[in-house]
Amino acid sequence: MAEITVCIVDDNKAIRSALEEIIGMSQGFKSLGSMGSAEEAIQKLPLMNPDVVLMDINLGSEETGIDCVRELKDKMPGTNFMMCTVYEEDDKIFEALRAGASGYILKKTAPAKLLESIRELYGGGSPMSSQIARKVVALFQNNVPSALPDSNKGIDILSAREKEILELLSKGLMYKEIASQLYISQETIRKHVYHIYGKLHVGNRVEAVNKYFGR
Repeated sequence: MAEITVCIVDDNKAIRSALEEIIGMSQGFKSLGSMGSAEEAIQKLPLMNPDVVLMDINLGSEETGIDCVRELKDKMPGTNFMMCTVYEEDDKIFEALRAGASGYILKKTAPAKLLESIRELYGGGSPMSSQIARKVVALFQNNVPSALPDSNKGIDILSAREKEILELLSKGLMYKEIASQLYISQETIRKHVYHIYGKLHVGNRVEAVNKYFGR
């Protein structure tokens, strides 16, 4: 099985080194390097073309990680961007997702959970910490109109099992956690999610949850 290639963008040298060590020592992953600024990332990342980029959301400079993703996403359509942050800032969550990020995770996340999130991102998912997923869902719910006769039509074509899985995805659960809760394999979960995305004409968890709540 091919290794998942990863780059890290963070202005904190200690964090960069720690993340590089976690990636480098883990089977199935390969660290291609790290950058300390948006300027350096914008210059180097398209040449390195990693599978996944762990992007600090602030970067301690005028140009943020969100700006960086916004500029790079079109140049690197095959790369998955996951925002890494210390705080759960509601406005920045959606700004990052709109910019092209597909995952959003807290820096305090345990190494094993971080690696699992990278795998899920690489596999087409949109991993988020449970705290962040709850905020995303709450923001969706607060903006949903009271009557949604047309917007929920897409959801109606899902099977009962698919709706059940989508509900759990909307709560921020990882594939492994959903598989354990439903007593089925992770591979079966992946197949269901693939079919959900196809039926709803979406490309990731955020879009699927968005559609689930009628937006």
